[in-house]
Amino acid sequence: MVMIAPFLLLAAAAGDAMPSRPHSHIHAAGEIDETQGPLLLEVTYTGEVMGNVAGGVKRRARYLDNLDIVLEANLEAMLGWRGAEAHVYGIYNNGASISDAVGDAHAVSNIETGTRAFKLYEAWIDQMVAPGLSLRAGLYDLNSEFDSLDAAGVFVGSAHGIGSDISLTGRNGPSIFPSTSLAARVEWRPAKGWAVRAAVLDGVPGDPDHPARTAIKLGKGDGALLIGELEAPVAGARLLLGHWRYTATFDAWDGSRGQGNAGVYLRGEMPLMSDGEEQIDGFFRLGTSSGRFNMFDRFASMGVKWKGALAGRPEDELGLAVITATTSADYRRTGGAGRSESVAEFTYRAPLSHWLTVQPNMQYVRNPAADPTIRDAWVVGLRFAVGFRLID
Repeated sequence: MVMIAPFLLLAAAAGDAMPSRPHSHIHAAGEIDETQGPLLLEVTYTGEVMGNVAGGVKRRARYLDNLDIVLEANLEAMLGWRGAEAHVYGIYNNGASISDAVGDAHAVSNIETGTRAFKLYEAWIDQMVAPGLSLRAGLYDLNSEFDSLDAAGVFVGSAHGIGSDISLTGRNGPSIFPSTSLAARVEWRPAKGWAVRAAVLDGVPGDPDHPARTAIKLGKGDGALLIGELEAPVAGARLLLGHWRYTATFDAWDGSRGQGNAGVYLRGEMPLMSDGEEQIDGFFRLGTSSGRFNMFDRFASMGVKWKGALAGRPEDELGLAVITATTSADYRRTGGAGRSESVAEFTYRAPLSHWLTVQPNMQYVRNPAADPTIRDAWVVGLRFAVGFRLID
């Protein structure tokens, strides 16, 4: 934890601190606007103490951390490359795990990796080819744009960032935190609130045998991950409808091999109440995946985020959300697993200054990993984030 001190000193001295926002691995194009310079460098250190205080595999506390270093460059302003923006993103993580104490499948912390590493996370170029139409290529996190909602971003649990019906698939997961792959993405925004996006990604991000490395390996039966998403404004809500599919063959739970590892999801968010500095947003998610190859074949979540819940604290955010994932019949037949794992989370995020936020949270995990031998778990944690901009 001694590494925290330099970030506290830098943040306190920073002339232009970052805007207050929840921790996220989402750093999309467009962060540089007309009020800023052509170059943006952000550094964020997130640390948290989490403890499994009852149930689970064992009672234990862990300190987890995550360092984000993000560089954005407007290539049109800097090099005359019209409509182009470059993005380079490095991460460090101490490799600690709280899920090894909880025994859960969904990961109660979205900064857990289980492997100590400092590596390149993203590196891509985004090119506007026509009004509303852009292409992006490089090392890419699909969750930076796909299956992503603002209202769910305040939560600490990983499954609120992307559903486990996607995140627990593939030979090394899809191209999301902490391992990403080469990808090409196209996005078309025909009107306000509408978007159609699609991407082709390497089917096996990183190197499963060396998770601490930034590895790019193509071929050898990896196949590709194809994903498409429609974003639409409906009755004041923002809806996302997506479909994903691997092209490779996979081992099925019954011992056979085959193709068809695919799924769909529907996700939405909408304002429920707005009164001055107070705003309550609600969100939901439904998803499916092939039970022949995956542990979970159905996923559902819902929650609310209340901003400005306390008088005089307009930027504070209170959140309550629940998720449940149902195991596939094929998976249950392999070893007597239970029918589901469910998680409820209560969290409160409070910016204490323009560069420091703290966030206590509590989670109840029912049927961790759908394993009948693991008791329901209670997890408590305290997260803090120090963020600032070195170049703006």
